Amino acid sequence: MSKSIIFIYGIFAYIIALIAQVWFIFYIGDWEFMPATINSQYPVPFTTALTINLALVMIFALQHSGMARASFKKYITKMIPQAAERSTYVLFSGLALDLICLYWQPLEGFLWQVDNATGKALLTAGYIFGWLFSLFSTFVINHFELFGLQQVYFNLIHKPEPPVDFKEKLFYRFVRHPVQLGILVGIWLTPTMSYSHLMLSVTFTIYIFIGLWFEEKDMLNVWGDTYKDYQKRVRMLFPFPK
Repeated sequence: MSKSIIFIYGIFAYIIALIAQVWFIFYIGDWEFMPATINSQYPVPFTTALTINLALVMIFALQHSGMARASFKKYITKMIPQAAERSTYVLFSGLALDLICLYWQPLEGFLWQVDNATGKALLTAGYIFGWLFSLFSTFVINHFELFGLQQVYFNLIHKPEPPVDFKEKLFYRFVRHPVQLGILVGIWLTPTMSYSHLMLSVTFTIYIFIGLWFEEKDMLNVWGDTYKDYQKRVRMLFPFPK
């Protein structure tokens, strides 16, 4: 595979993932300009919705955590170039999110629905803040490396990737996983919490904690005592002082 094709593949994967994430944010945000949202569809029987929705979350969880493991990376790089590994992960993450937006099954009823203008505005602002916080947190570390663009670019210009240093920057001084914290804020702060949205929020929250358990193990394997000390000083998700 030529370096130019790998670079184009990396750009393509990034665009697909970006579109999927924006779609997901607008889809669960129940924005009026969207043709279909998590609350706009006709409810289906509970058993049907439960089965399909759990399957969708499982697909996303297995892809998102499974493809991030070192053993899987070692396996897949026997079939594709090392520079394209992260882009492949990003591409399949985007496709897994697309499946959720396409096939999530609605449930009847609402846990809460805020009609007060002030309350609705505050919850909407919190929703937007959560997603922006998560996005900005990716740039605090290295957004382009995280989404595979750095790898395909350095491969294109025949330059080795710079070594990754462990640094505590901005939000990472107060919480170890601000990206996931922003996602949690985004999926829970909403003026309209339908049972359909509630199911997504609960299942994604469970997955986030399970996924972070695996990620913490990986970080310990990579950084050893440095990360162990970081764990002792800084909370995993919620920025309360230890």
